[in-house]
Amino acid sequence: MHVPSETVPTIKVAEQAGVGIDGLPRPTEDHVIVLDNAVVLLDGATAPRPDLPAGGWYAGLLAAALADVLRAKPDEELRALLSVAIAEVAQAHGLRAGASPSSTVAILRWGNDFVDGLVLADSPIVAFGPGGADPLTDDRLARLRLAGYLNTTADVQALRNKPDGFWVAEADPDAAAHALCRSWPRDGVDAVLLASDGVSVAVDDYGIFDWPHVLTTARDHGLLSVLEAVRTAESADPDGERWPRAKRHDDQALVLVDFAAPPD
Repeated sequence: MHVPSETVPTIKVAEQAGVGIDGLPRPTEDHVIVLDNAVVLLDGATAPRPDLPAGGWYAGLLAAALADVLRAKPDEELRALLSVAIAEVAQAHGLRAGASPSSTVAILRWGNDFVDGLVLADSPIVAFGPGGADPLTDDRLARLRLAGYLNTTADVQALRNKPDGFWVAEADPDAAAHALCRSWPRDGVDAVLLASDGVSVAVDDYGIFDWPHVLTTARDHGLLSVLEAVRTAESADPDGERWPRAKRHDDQALVLVDFAAPPD
């Protein structure tokens, strides 16, 4: 489908809180902010130490800082904007690299000619066009897990924001340089999904969806139906025997930026 460059996308968001490592309910650590020409999705990591602020606290601050810099510098390269936002939050709250909460980052921004995406850690962006699904994913964390390098909290700390490890937003603005970016021609994009790993796990690990199926389900039955399908699968495996995981239910955030759908 050819999408005129002036098309204003329809944007829909669905979120659900998961549970903590102790299995008890707690507020979501995912954060989504929708701007006039951008969407920011962050997934705060569970704090590795009880004396550190929560990942959700950090993700909320960073999301707000990103929204400010995206508004102030709408044409700036996305890695540069992320670096500025990380530095601002770290300075304002006295955060130190290696001893601070962290968060994934997914940013989608569109203009008249291009749609730009940035991901840092495991919150993917998936664009859809005439060629089908085109995922922008950062699989460094997943590859380390699969290889058995992230079995303990100490393992995660040792490899976080290291050249042979994985990269995530924390207190060091240099991490932004390791984000993965992509641009798509605006008239070649029908829709884009952004997801936290509480949703993308259904594609990457559970195999109950592929990305085209996620898009079709979200459009036909609503975004919440995708989230509930993930929860149904997890409830059938409550002890993580089929799909080993730290928490029975992770936080979930899913955003659909639909360039082909008419505005509500």
